[in-house]
Amino acid sequence: MFRIVAPAGKIAREHVMPAVDWLNSQGFRVEMGQHVFARHFQFAGTDRQRLEDLQSALDDPDTDVIICSRGGYGTVRIIDQLDFSKFMQNPKWVIGFSDITILHNRLNLLGIPSVHGTMPRYFFDENGNPSESLNTIFDFLLGKKPDYKLPPGPFNRDGNTSAGLVGGNLSIICSLLGTKYELETDGKILFIEDIDEYLYHTDRMMHQLKLAEKLQRLAGLVVGGFSGMKDNATPFGKTAYEIIRDAVDDYNFPVYFGFPAGHTKRNLALVLGMEWGLDVRTNI
Repeated sequence: MFRIVAPAGKIAREHVMPAVDWLNSQGFRVEMGQHVFARHFQFAGTDRQRLEDLQSALDDPDTDVIICSRGGYGTVRIIDQLDFSKFMQNPKWVIGFSDITILHNRLNLLGIPSVHGTMPRYFFDENGNPSESLNTIFDFLLGKKPDYKLPPGPFNRDGNTSAGLVGGNLSIICSLLGTKYELETDGKILFIEDIDEYLYHTDRMMHQLKLAEKLQRLAGLVVGGFSGMKDNATPFGKTAYEIIRDAVDDYNFPVYFGFPAGHTKRNLALVLGMEWGLDVRTNI
């Protein structure tokens, strides 16, 4: 059974129900959190309402997959109140991205894999058909691990590694540093993406990761979409990819730039907490 919840920002019914109808048409049972369409300023209901829906989904032994309706902001306000004891007895897939990075990080610390992937508003392409992004989620749900083959890019650094994958939204990752939910990156492949950030903010966050020693012992780095980036009247002088490239220049792990995931049209699914191979080659 699929359960749809809204742990963060508010969302309109028309951005969710087509996904529900499609899942039903495929023979899946779908239940909605009681407060998915609730509104409390920018949130999908009060903290208590969002917490109740997510806790109910985590606890339910009949739920196999939890789909977060959207990101936005708000998961951090309830993460510390969630009880994962019943969930650990009966784990299930949790799917989402952006603000849902907080939940992914928590699950990673518990040793439970989760899916960084698209959410209901983006389930379909411009023709109303299931999108490539959605199809990659179902590959994982059906036990098939995709073998993504992507073109080389000018900022990549060659290398080969195999390690567990962690990460998500860069702003969220940095916001958790110094808390009990901060990401463990030693020996891991780190995936990062972001949207609508100032370039100098991106530079600051990369140096924050560096000062927190979250980059030094990486097995590899995968850089997703950095869309809608902003600059000041006085230019920063580098693109987001240049900022990231320079921040990791002291290290020798493989780096792939431009993986189609994050706040991008192509948002290919990645299972965080699963071991992946990363093979970056300039010439293929």
